[in-house]
Parts: sequence; C-alpha cells; structure tokens
Amino acid sequence: LGAPEKVRLVEVGPGDGTLMSDALRAARLAPAFLEAAELILIEPSQPLRREQEKHLADHDLSPRWVRSLNQVETDAPVILIANEVLDCLPARQFVRTEGGWAERRIGVNDANELIFGLTAINDGFETPDMDIEIGQVLEISEQQAGFARDVATLIAQASGAALLIDYGRAKPEAGDTLQALKRHTKVGPLDEPGEADLTQWADFPLVQEAAVRSGADVTGCITQGQLLGRLGIEHRAASLARARPEAEGIIRRQFERLTSHDQMGELFKAAAIFSPRSLTVPGFEA
Repeated sequence: LGAPEKVRLVEVGPGDGTLMSDALRAARLAPAFLEAAELILIEPSQPLRREQEKHLADHDLSPRWVRSLNQVETDAPVILIANEVLDCLPARQFVRTEGGWAERRIGVNDANELIFGLTAINDGFETPDMDIEIGQVLEISEQQAGFARDVATLIAQASGAALLIDYGRAKPEAGDTLQALKRHTKVGPLDEPGEADLTQWADFPLVQEAAVRSGADVTGCITQGQLLGRLGIEHRAASLARARPEAEGIIRRQFERLTSHDQMGELFKAAAIFSPRSLTVPGFEA
C-alpha cells in the first residue's frame, strides 16, 4: 500500500477489544502507521462496545464505532480483521435422501418441544454437484457469502486487505457442524434456546468465491498454524520465554494450543481478501 497519509484499521465484532488491543500494542513498532491510522470498530452490541472501550482506553488510537461495513469510508486504504465472525452467521442445512434433497429445519412436536425435521425445498435451491452419500448434511450460508461480498466491495473500492480467521472448512465437503455452547460447554442446539451460542463452521470456499465475484482478490486458505508459523510465532514465543522464564510453561502451552494440529492450529483456518492484485499479504506469500 506504500505510505498513505491515512489508513483505516477496522475490526468486525463480536469481540471485547482484546484482539485490537494486542494489535495496537504491536503497531507501536511502526509509529508512522499509528500516526496515519484511524480505528473503526463494527459492533452493534452496546455491552460489547463498553468492553471494547475499556480495553482500548489506554491506547494511542481512540475508536469510532459504526454499525455496518457500508458505513466505512472508501477514500483511504482499509486493513480489516474479522476473527470468528463467519461462524456466527446462520447457515441452512440440506440432507440428501433416497427421494432427493430435503431441507433440515426446526419444528415443534406434540409435547411443545423443539425438534429437527425434513421439509421439501420450494425456494429454488439448486442441487449441488457433489458426491454426497444418502443421509449426509450439506450446509450453505448465504449470510457468510453476503458478508464476503460486503468486505470485498469495501476492499475493492478503498484498496487494502481483510484477514478472516475462523474454524471451518478449506474445501467443499458435507458435514453437520451446528453446535451450541453455554459457558464454554457443549449443549444440544435445541436444548436451551436463547441461552446458548449457536455456531457453524465457516465455509471458506463459498466466502472466497463470493469475494472474487465482488471484485477483490483472495489468497489461498491455510491453517492458523501455518499462518502463525509464517509470521514468526515460534520466535515470538522463544523471546517471551527468555524475557519471562517463570512463565515458560504457560507460554509453551499457549503456543501449542494456537498451532498444534490437534488443537486450534488445524481446525482454525485463515484467508485474506485484498486489492489491488499486486498487493502482497504477509503470511500468505507462499
């Protein structure tokens, strides 16, 4: 991006401000960047906005809040971070049956309990060209695609890059990934409606295709472990351990959690949406 007079640093929620707090702390190594940067947070939740304000109170940039991507101006380059945003967006589930495709939906039984059931598809859903066995579930999220289109439109008009990090799939495949979490514990998706967080995997192939169709370029989808490795997390962990030898065990466990194949390193994926095409996005050069 060269050295623009202004750059907009944007984070899309949900978040409490700790991620951006870490980013701004690292950005102090580049004073010219901080001098040019304007901080924008997209978070419609008032309680989370208060948490963000608290965590960012002592930093060099004061945030400005907006409610949507289309409220971010395009007269300066944009650097956008969306960490665990895609999995918050709803998806539809389709099931291949012996009689063809059906949609898995939620209904109510005679005991007034929420249940899953199959219904006919009557809204023009096109049968996917995938080799899926009878009984398998296919998830499609128009909301994830729509988010990608909005991000790509912003990046194409303003220039810059958007980093998307989430747990999800890097290639088209079947699978029921709907889950509910309450106080960090898994519960049934229909057991406690309104009391648990519902999530589904990010569909990175769908997101990338939508971004390209909206005029931006995309990187390949890589694992979080690969991205952090290319950005130097091993050297960073070693430096922290030398500076704080009493915390070496904690640092090592955190490093393993973020990068290991059997923890977040493999399940979480990363991809970037960027423009212009000549731009090099750190961590994705390979």
